[in-house]
Amino acid sequence: MKKRSLSTNPDLFINRELSWLEFNERVLQEGLCASVPILDRLKFLAIVGTNLDEFFMIRVASLKQLKKAGKARRDIAGLTASEQLAAISARVHKMVADHARGIHEVFTQLADNSIRILRPEDWSENDRRQLRAYFDRELAPALTPLAISDLNPPPALAGLQIHLGVVLLPAPQRTQEHKIAVVPVPQKTRRFIPLSVEKEQRFAIVEDVIGAFVGDFFHGYRVAQIAPFRITRDADVSIQDDDASDLLSTVEEAVLARRRRAAVRLEIRPPVDQRLQDFLVNSLQVEKDDIYVVDGFLGTNSLYEITNLPGFDRLREPDWPPQPPRDLLGWDDLWAAVVDHDIMLFHPYESFSPVIDFLKQAAADPNVLAVKQTLYRTSGDSPIVEALEHAGRNGKEVTVLVEVKARFDEERNVQWARRLEDAGCHVIYGVAGLKTHAKASLVVRREQGRIRRYVHLSTGNYNDKTARIYSDIGLMTCHPDITADVASFFNLLTGYSEAVGWQRLTVEPGQLKERFIGLIEREAEVATADHPGLIMAKVNSLQDKDICVALYRASQAGVKIKLNIRGICCLRPGIKGISENIEVRSIVDRFLEHARIFYFANGGNEEIYLSSADWMERNLERRLELVFPVLDPGLRRRLLEILEIYFADNVKAWELLPDGTYRRVASSGPKIRAQEVLYQQAVRAVATALPRELRYRPLR
Repeated sequence: MKKRSLSTNPDLFINRELSWLEFNERVLQEGLCASVPILDRLKFLAIVGTNLDEFFMIRVASLKQLKKAGKARRDIAGLTASEQLAAISARVHKMVADHARGIHEVFTQLADNSIRILRPEDWSENDRRQLRAYFDRELAPALTPLAISDLNPPPALAGLQIHLGVVLLPAPQRTQEHKIAVVPVPQKTRRFIPLSVEKEQRFAIVEDVIGAFVGDFFHGYRVAQIAPFRITRDADVSIQDDDASDLLSTVEEAVLARRRRAAVRLEIRPPVDQRLQDFLVNSLQVEKDDIYVVDGFLGTNSLYEITNLPGFDRLREPDWPPQPPRDLLGWDDLWAAVVDHDIMLFHPYESFSPVIDFLKQAAADPNVLAVKQTLYRTSGDSPIVEALEHAGRNGKEVTVLVEVKARFDEERNVQWARRLEDAGCHVIYGVAGLKTHAKASLVVRREQGRIRRYVHLSTGNYNDKTARIYSDIGLMTCHPDITADVASFFNLLTGYSEAVGWQRLTVEPGQLKERFIGLIEREAEVATADHPGLIMAKVNSLQDKDICVALYRASQAGVKIKLNIRGICCLRPGIKGISENIEVRSIVDRFLEHARIFYFANGGNEEIYLSSADWMERNLERRLELVFPVLDPGLRRRLLEILEIYFADNVKAWELLPDGTYRRVASSGPKIRAQEVLYQQAVRAVATALPRELRYRPLR
């Protein structure tokens, strides 16, 4: 390895995009794993496809913009945009082939378990009659065949929508050349069309049904070839809000602009007529490396229609229903519980209901004066928003920051913002030039002639749906330092308040990185031969170069560093003299690992922090985030135990090697599956509680 400083040596870093593809490969391996139940395998395969959709829309699109602009700047690993695109294409083409093979294998196994996905060659005459009737009744009225010619240039075909490319030949007595038509598959229709049920569930795929009868629309022509295809468009649209007089309109215009952005990927199902491919390549202006011939299923989001089929629980892992939070066992008054002790909520092992109740009770409580809330991503029928609306209509002072720049949730968040305004809430649409990614809720309550603040802080979104599948940690407290900081944080968001001297929280861009680097450097400074120092961190991604360099230097000082990173990791562990004291693990299991936990041994004075921020440049420099300490010794012990359980996993864990690839952690000794252990702990906490300790129940 070349002798350079840690920060300037590209050999010490892994390319961000290739590291992300390694993550998606780990998800793919769950979909290919024979020990995973069949419908759960299909779920992982669906996730692989939707992950790739967003990757192309944002990351590949951004690289293409750099390449087109002629910018030769190199990334953290020393690669240009062109070099990254070439490496991505090679990697993804192999992944797509493995992905298609995995879906085919799962479909075959589903057929052995009374779920049959039929291709046209599998249709019986009775099936064909049923599908013909369905086509005439449900599909044909919604279809719009698009003839393509010099007079009718190709329209702006919608991204991520299935289309049928149709090659037409004239009837024998006519002499015209072949014609091309495009038939968009209606996006509101179901993808899997049920056939008559006997002893098994049987389905046809909608594009196959349309393809079988689409000739009805082309009288005088013969259908020579049909190929389903799908376009992915550049969605990397920056919302310039510094001078936007009407931010909502600016956001809505940016969302509309995505629909006509350049194509960055073309997926097409074989066999592919060369005339059709040439037409698509020319009209979409895609390069050869952008074409992915998928010998299988296009657009995997609709696979959830199959994974969610009722009556097939035997093909899934047993359900793990969320448990009552252990810190609320024995309490039927949420406010009294928070006054008595800090409360940790570990979702989805523990119920999200207390978070909803926190706002529901605030809305109904005559002693509550004000509610303040951040919203980044929430569910489509959000009980959080409903509670905030109720509070507004009940005369509380309700202030909500709705981050309308949250990518792919812009339209939904604009709708929520307008609804909340209609309910009498004060709505802020974000902070100019920054995204507000912090997760915070503040309730101000009058109690016995005095004012008390209550807060809920979290590593994850206020989303009741994702709280059942994302692993996140929340903290409820009325600690005066923390609640005062949260109140100042909301003042910073809503007014002209300058930054204050934070007592416990770290908030502002720039300060977060400075804080984390300071904690890492302190660990190196207090390390001794007897107490070499220990850092444990659980994050979604590590991409920031300065954090990587600080960790390298701490490793060189003898600090033991254990990182559990679900996705991107640009740091190379195990390099002699630089990072041999660093190990990196990654867990891919039924729940999406999303919590951010940071542990510093600090010479025996242990400190643990939770945060909404990952160790990524965007989080540390271009977002408003929250880093908050866990002050309760009992909660610190629990979090340390949680980290140790994650690092003990030898069933669903992977380890990062110095070359940037991952391998499964060797399974020696008893099998430890971290998520299962954590769930069983939540179950035991409830099972061993006395009956009187189960009084707290969610509001209905």
